[in-house]
Amino acid sequence: DRRTPRWPSLLPGTMRQFGALLLALCATLAAARPTVRLVRDKKEFDKLISHHGQNTGLPVIVDFFSESCGPCKMIAPAFNALAKEYKGKAVFAKVDVNANQATSSAQGVRSMPTFQFFLGGKKKNEFSGAGEQQMRQITGEMVREAARQNVLLTKQSLVEFYAKHDSSKSEADVGELHDKCVVGADKSAKAAKLSKPGACVGAAADELARKLKKKYKEKPTLEKRFTEDGAADGKDDGKKDSKKTESKSSTSKSSKSKAPKVEEKANVHLATDDDLIAELSKRGIELNPSSPEVEEEEEEDYDEYDEDEDEDYEDPNMYHAGHSDYPERVTVIGGGPAGLAAAIYAARAGLRPVVVAPPFGGQLMGKGVDVENYPG
Repeated sequence: DRRTPRWPSLLPGTMRQFGALLLALCATLAAARPTVRLVRDKKEFDKLISHHGQNTGLPVIVDFFSESCGPCKMIAPAFNALAKEYKGKAVFAKVDVNANQATSSAQGVRSMPTFQFFLGGKKKNEFSGAGEQQMRQITGEMVREAARQNVLLTKQSLVEFYAKHDSSKSEADVGELHDKCVVGADKSAKAAKLSKPGACVGAAADELARKLKKKYKEKPTLEKRFTEDGAADGKDDGKKDSKKTESKSSTSKSSKSKAPKVEEKANVHLATDDDLIAELSKRGIELNPSSPEVEEEEEEDYDEYDEDEDEDYEDPNMYHAGHSDYPERVTVIGGGPAGLAAAIYAARAGLRPVVVAPPFGGQLMGKGVDVENYPG
């Protein structure tokens, strides 16, 4: 088509520069943990839930979506924004129900989008639909609950608490109470298919501390179960031998040092256009560098196009009926099948229809169906 403007091709030097930048950007993204993780199979999903239930205590929010789902596309920016807002306090993941059917089937997902919320390895809440307010509310509740459960109550702390508030309790009685808390924590971990912590931690420790505060107006000293780097705090609860603990830690350190480093793959597909452009600007590289010669050549092409006359070219307005010098302005409310059909016939009749509808259209477009060849 002679009417198609000709764009200047990228210079070879620019291509090499852009390729080097892309490789550097891949390395940068590989080093950073993605804000939203795309889970590709059921094994990865189970490992994700188990890892954060056992080792970090962070809640996991999962978005089950489909590429052909209109509401999924509408809620996606809000989901990504929420992930950035709660970065370090919660883990956000996405599951494509078409590419990862095993996971969606195991979780009983029947409509999209569906959001599921996990804490301590167990599903705590879920809902379907593009409800941003509901998603924000439940996420906030999960983060606060995770902070409450990120506690460790040692036997020594409990002994010191009773020595201060109720000296009638013997050390054996305090130890029995602490053992009950440990059993409760182990049962909770077993129900979530996690390894037993063997300590008074999580919801069991939080509940015991609350009861003691209600009775004595003060809580025993609680410690954090998980550290900021995402590791469980393995403090001695009075039963474990210190030498065994030291030997285990030294063995684990040596095994970690011997283990080969696994190179993380870059999640470039999770980076937005704004992220890529921002990284480019940081490195001082322009996406479309132009020189005076290229600009002059481009202007000449446009001048040639403007002067070129095509006898076969047809004015699209020639099909308008043109009943008057001022075509009627028609407003069609709704972008469903009826609204689009009305707009098409109105345009063919020489009118100027305006369709008022949501950003993703009506009944059909809300389900991800696109409408093409719309006349104006």
